[in-house]
Amino acid sequence: MTHTVVPAQDPGTSTPVPAVPGTPGTPTTAPPPAGVPSAATIDTGPASEGEQGAPVPVDNPALPEPGVRTEKRRPILASWLRSRSDFTATVSRASGHAGYASLYHGLRVPWYSVQLTMMAPRGTARFVRETGRWIWDREAAPLRDWAVRHEDVEEYMRLARLRAGRVRLRGFVTIVAAVFGLGFALWLYVMAPAYLYAFAAGGILSLGVLGQQPDAPVIGPAVMRTELQKLTGTIVLRALDSIGNAKISAAVKKGGDMNGMRFTSEITRDGPGYRADLDLPYGVVPEDVMEERQALASGLRRKLGCVWPSGDPEEHEGRLILWVGDKPMNETTKPPWPLLKEGEVDLFKPVVFGNDQRMREIVVCLMFVSVVIGSVPRMGKTFLLRLLLLIAALDSRASVLGFDFKGTGDLGPLEPVCHRYRSGEEDEDLLYVLHAMRELKEELRRRAKVIRSLPKSRCPESKVTPALASDRSLGLHPIVVGFDECQVPFEHEKYGAELESICTDIAKRGPALGIIGIFATQRPDAKSLPPGISANAILRFCLKVMSHTANDMVLGTGAYKSGVRATMFSRSDRGICWMSGEGDDPVIAASAFVDGPAAEGVVARARQLREAYGNITGHAIGEGPTERKGMDVLGDSLKVFHADEEQLWCERLAARLAECWPDVYGEWSTASVAPALRPWGITTTDVWGTTDEGEKTTKRGIKRADIAAALTRRDADRAAA
Repeated sequence: MTHTVVPAQDPGTSTPVPAVPGTPGTPTTAPPPAGVPSAATIDTGPASEGEQGAPVPVDNPALPEPGVRTEKRRPILASWLRSRSDFTATVSRASGHAGYASLYHGLRVPWYSVQLTMMAPRGTARFVRETGRWIWDREAAPLRDWAVRHEDVEEYMRLARLRAGRVRLRGFVTIVAAVFGLGFALWLYVMAPAYLYAFAAGGILSLGVLGQQPDAPVIGPAVMRTELQKLTGTIVLRALDSIGNAKISAAVKKGGDMNGMRFTSEITRDGPGYRADLDLPYGVVPEDVMEERQALASGLRRKLGCVWPSGDPEEHEGRLILWVGDKPMNETTKPPWPLLKEGEVDLFKPVVFGNDQRMREIVVCLMFVSVVIGSVPRMGKTFLLRLLLLIAALDSRASVLGFDFKGTGDLGPLEPVCHRYRSGEEDEDLLYVLHAMRELKEELRRRAKVIRSLPKSRCPESKVTPALASDRSLGLHPIVVGFDECQVPFEHEKYGAELESICTDIAKRGPALGIIGIFATQRPDAKSLPPGISANAILRFCLKVMSHTANDMVLGTGAYKSGVRATMFSRSDRGICWMSGEGDDPVIAASAFVDGPAAEGVVARARQLREAYGNITGHAIGEGPTERKGMDVLGDSLKVFHADEEQLWCERLAARLAECWPDVYGEWSTASVAPALRPWGITTTDVWGTTDEGEKTTKRGIKRADIAAALTRRDADRAAA
């Protein structure tokens, strides 16, 4: 069967052409307009050998409609009336403007009075002149003059009679007003002189207002207007046309509707900015616009931090939401963090941690996730890590472990509530962290056994639930461990391999067992964020980075290509990040700003809550981690070699290590050997050996001589140091 293409009838045309032979009753249509694709037809096959059958149109005119309609009702109340934050922002802006204007003009009232009094004579002259023009009907004088010049006697007589009536009426009104006004003034002079003075002052000021120069008013605006333009449809289309997208430019030139481009609602105020909803041309997606955000900002004549295009997850893939702020996001006054002064946290529920471009609240739920934070230095990475640990500290059940490998004490305010805490990168600091992480690994194993032993009625999904976390007898409370500059421990020569192994295990299994790992680094790469951690992190925060590689290392592979680019942030965008993992799509968020003194206040409140709950442990009461035997990969690997063995398969090496030291290597597999020995310059190679069944084969393994040489080099380096 073959497929051919024939012209299809445009819905707007009605010119038929003769039916195709062989298909009675099937009409064909006139060619479509230029630019409209033709419809496909299906060949019915050959009528006879060597003869091709007639094409039948694919579009069946009797094909029923889907019968599904969607309706979108316009909101009864404006968006700023339905959102507390938007309502607060709108009322605050209006009241602030009114209050400022009142104070500004209130202080200048005496000077205004002096100026208007000086202008009162001129205002009086203007009042007398304009009153005379009104009484004598001077506005109609050009009409009467025209009738005289054209010798139109009838029209002139009609206008003269009309003027006489107006003059009599207006003169009478003026005389009555003057008599009653004078009488009222005399009555006030006798009965209430003070009121007469007030009326006189008001009259003088009114005459002064009338005497102002039109181009130099006495009372000017309290707030000078800026060059900021109100967002209009014309400006939006101009800006979209300027980004260089051929389909958008063609749609703008043709009027839009033919290509599917149209505004779907009116441009409205949305928080501290404007919102425009529109459908893009067919085949154009919001990511195409987001990639050209800088050019779009130029077309809108706004700063880059004001322009935030995005898709609409509730609509189709061609819907664009363009939000244009009055000020850049980093210059907009953010609302205070709701938990700064009061409140507690349940880590199983979402908690406010910041705001989006429109100053709406952004929430985060830390349970059942591992977290990665990445950025270049001085962009707010540590502040964000500390904020997440403050959230954990406000849950009285949770244990908090904070490790600051920068050594500057940025996590110091959390010490009063930390179960384990260390700041520094010296060997003794890393050893403290190693012992603490060994404890956490043992806790991971214990929790797995506890959950495995619980009946399905209490633990139906084989993970920690709020009820289990609150049962203190089970010890399944949340544990949150934060690493600042996590590349330091992972790259340590002596302890790095074991710490990486434990942290990878926490990233993989910890979330289901109530253990949350937060890893922050200023150098997002494979060494700083091992693949086992970065691949299993659900919640990701990426502040400014310098390359697409770092961007995808933090936000996930393909993020940069899809338009989620933290490279677009400037150096002034501190605390602003892409957040991925909370919701279906990544969002731009600015974390709440909680400085050191404010963090100490939050921790003091958290300490009181924990004392009432009875959860002050470890470092908070002066206790350190218990020292346990750790991992000496080189020495232990050399010990498990038999005297007559020169090489050993990786799988046998892992099995022997687990058998000799199950508490350290109990979870090792064949794949664990090569990464653990690689930092010492040892690589795997093909090793010939005999299986347990007696078969000869080749598998990947390690040579004894390589381990001995690496052990000698390590011991010599340590002795020299």
